Amino acid sequence: MSRDLRRYAGQTNKRMLVGFIAVVVIVGGGLIYQIYGAGSAIFGLGCILVGLAPLSLIWLIMKLFEWIVKKSNEYE
Repeated sequence: MSRDLRRYAGQTNKRMLVGFIAVVVIVGGGLIYQIYGAGSAIFGLGCILVGLAPLSLIWLIMKLFEWIVKKSNEYE
């Protein structure tokens, strides 16, 4: 069994990010639903998704840069 600590750290970071987003959506949406009702909860979830859009765009750009660097290193 090999110990790849970089891979482990990457997996842990991904899991923490997914957990954070799940907590924000479930707890935040649930509280909005409980306090203000279903219409407001739907609007609140829409706002959460719009707020995550810039982060997703930055992540996609970083993945594109990573892919370009890997491709350029293959030719050297």
